[in-house]
Amino acid sequence: MADITVYTKNNCVQCKMTKKFLTSMSIDFKEINIDEHPEFVDQLKAEGHRQTPVVKIAGFNAVSGFRPDFLKKAISTEAAA
Repeated sequence: MADITVYTKNNCVQCKMTKKFLTSMSIDFKEINIDEHPEFVDQLKAEGHRQTPVVKIAGFNAVSGFRPDFLKKAISTEAAA
């Protein structure tokens, strides 16, 4: 399975929805909470992200927000590989 990192913030509804979606599909991911690790904020901003969650999946461009369409596509593509 692909290396998946989800950058989140406290009290972020879209972050919770993204984590719940991945968990419901039994997909392992690494969570980095940028409220607890602010050293990642400048990096994400430099990459053009202005909202959380930011989801990075190896082999795909990172996306911001709750994007079940992207997650399904990335997961199905990875499963087919």
